[in-house]
Amino acid sequence: MAYDQKTTVAFKKAQSHLNKVVEMVEKKEYCIDIMQQNLAVIGLLKSAHQTLLEGHLGTCFKRAMATNNEKRQKEMIAEILAVTKLFNK
Repeated sequence: MAYDQKTTVAFKKAQSHLNKVVEMVEKKEYCIDIMQQNLAVIGLLKSAHQTLLEGHLGTCFKRAMATNNEKRQKEMIAEILAVTKLFNK
């Protein structure tokens, strides 16, 4: 697996912040305060994504590139490109 405790912590923090955002919306709190909390969630999710990507590149991707299996190498490159494209939407 290409993730660690840091990734889990980031997801749990994002989940906690998101719960707070939902609460704030339900209580009809000030829009800017809600947006700031929402940005905190987005930042934590981006951080977790980056950690996952780095781990994947350093393990799974690296192993695939070290093989002579050209089909697998192309698949791994396509996966990275697909997830990068999704992230940039």
